[in-house]
Amino acid sequence: MQNRHSAHRPLWKDLLPVTNPVVRELLGRSNRLGADPRNTNYAGGNTSAKGTDTDPVTGQPVDLMWVKGSGGDLGTLTEAGLAVLRLDRLRSLVDVYPGVDREDEMVAAFDFCLHGRGGAAPSIDTAMHGLVTQPHVDHLHPDSGIALATAADGEALTRECFGDRVVWVPWRRPGFQLGLDIAAIAEKNPQSIGCILGGHGITAWGATSAESEANSLEIIRTAERFLAERGKAEPFGAVVPGFEPLPETERRHRAALLAPVVRGLASTDRPQVGHFTDSDVVLEFLSREELARLAALGTSCPDHFLRTKVRPLVVDLPASAPVEDVVARLRTLHEEYRAEYAAYYARHATADSPAMRGADPAIVLVPGVGMFSFGANKQTARVAGEFYVNAINVMRGAESVSTYAPIDESEKFRIEYWALEEAKLARMPKPKPLATRVALVTGAASGIGKAIAERLAREGACVVVADLDLAKARDAAAGIGTADVAIGVAADVSDAEAVAAAFREACLAFGGVDLVVNNAGLSISKPLLETTEQDWDLQHDVMAKGSFLVSREAARIMIEQGMGGDVVYISSKNSLFAGPNNIAYGATKADQAHQVRLLAAELGPHQIRVNGINPDGVVRGSGIFAGGWGASRAAVYGVKEEELGEFYAQRTLLKREVLPEHVADAVFALTGGELTRTTGLHVPVDSGVAAAFLR
Repeated sequence: MQNRHSAHRPLWKDLLPVTNPVVRELLGRSNRLGADPRNTNYAGGNTSAKGTDTDPVTGQPVDLMWVKGSGGDLGTLTEAGLAVLRLDRLRSLVDVYPGVDREDEMVAAFDFCLHGRGGAAPSIDTAMHGLVTQPHVDHLHPDSGIALATAADGEALTRECFGDRVVWVPWRRPGFQLGLDIAAIAEKNPQSIGCILGGHGITAWGATSAESEANSLEIIRTAERFLAERGKAEPFGAVVPGFEPLPETERRHRAALLAPVVRGLASTDRPQVGHFTDSDVVLEFLSREELARLAALGTSCPDHFLRTKVRPLVVDLPASAPVEDVVARLRTLHEEYRAEYAAYYARHATADSPAMRGADPAIVLVPGVGMFSFGANKQTARVAGEFYVNAINVMRGAESVSTYAPIDESEKFRIEYWALEEAKLARMPKPKPLATRVALVTGAASGIGKAIAERLAREGACVVVADLDLAKARDAAAGIGTADVAIGVAADVSDAEAVAAAFREACLAFGGVDLVVNNAGLSISKPLLETTEQDWDLQHDVMAKGSFLVSREAARIMIEQGMGGDVVYISSKNSLFAGPNNIAYGATKADQAHQVRLLAAELGPHQIRVNGINPDGVVRGSGIFAGGWGASRAAVYGVKEEELGEFYAQRTLLKREVLPEHVADAVFALTGGELTRTTGLHVPVDSGVAAAFLR
């Protein structure tokens, strides 16, 4: 599994020293617990510590509680991610608590308990931490603990597993009343080190930070051993013939073919980014006879189903079924899923329920192939997949010792369409212009291509950096961000299979492709009589043929997705301007320019827009100019190579040099959402070359 915390980049304030020893211990404990996926899922669970600090107003000690704020992640938690509350005021809320029917009002009341600015926003679990009297509390979502929490006879199994050291708390939706329940049970059972929360997870406590951490780990590891020793060998039943995992190469090839189709279906209501998982855990679950029954029951832990939806879409064909049959079945199952989800909403919605957010699946399971998961960005899609792996582990554990019995569907709906959850979604920052879009840029390890890839990523796109040099492509991608933002792939654009392989990697990484930039190129500057047949073929193979191959594969994927798309050609002023010693390069640029017009006409009915950009004189940062083109052009014009950029600038109308970033700006202008009715356009980025004006 990918490092769940790889996307975290500390802010400057995260690096300031932590002065309060209680807070320092809390952060250390939180990071250790959160770093191990056996203990809790990404961004799941919360920890707290009670202690004293100096009130800056009175100069006197004040009793406080520090608790992980809403939306944070334990593994990467910093002091800035803690909510800080006055303990006396928090506990005084018990006196004004209006009852379970109005407990949501208590979340707003937490704001009146904050100490100073209070740090992060308090989460719904704040009451659980504040009302339990023990100084240190951990609430976690370990697979082993949730397995007991979701077993049909979970209460009896908890007694058998832990004796009286861990107590059972029946399911209750997270909130103030659950905090009261846990506090009462902890007080009634002073020998206990924690509890199993029915349908949900675990909570542990201790007199010291070390004791609380030790108690959390004791509960988790004891549950793991209990399930291993007490559980039956094949809780998911026997392998179904034909549903076994395909060999890896065939499996991933098929996944890449299916990914755009699945992503298009999952994006019916709103665009989504995809993630693919073919781990052994997933493949084994998909091969077993209990798959359909268990998948239909859905997940249980609130953190799980808020990310994975109430249940997944499961393809019911064997692994060897023809791809076209799987695609046809996917379309039928998707229609059924949407109808069933709408019925689920109708069964439980009340007059004041939020509107239905979308009826598409977040998890799609394909036997023999793997799992596709979806979200508003790559990290969300990846984490949704990780959560469903957690859910598989939970189902295995529960089925091994009992029967998996998640919380009722009505309770799931109450959480999924909770007013507090709706408010949290409303607080999310406005998405960037290219959010949910997947871009593939050729020749992107340097120069213009690299500048384009960096700009698209800054605007919210997931980026595939494609280049002939794989090592440089990966370095460029790493410079943009983590694998949730950018990946590097090898791409010889003159080779059809190499192009297809690059797009397959894009589909496996992000689910498909929406925006493709044909930028890869080279330049040969020779007079006609010195231009060889090999020069001509090489120039045309890379740019004319290469652009054709890339656009053809891009169009195939975009048409299968049914989400429209953009193809942008980085052509040249030379597609229009007749300069000396430039026959091979100028001719192939003219070829590219006409491909723009031809493909705009052909792909328009699929809502795929095709536009071109005509740069000129991009010397600084250009791989082409650094590779010899600059020296030969300087010789043609009789200037020093280091003065070539300024020479080009002076022959323009604006007298300003063109840089790679200016070409990247033009790509964003064409694809960023403002020019939605523009296709077949060539945009000059040349500071004004009158001889290259379009006419």
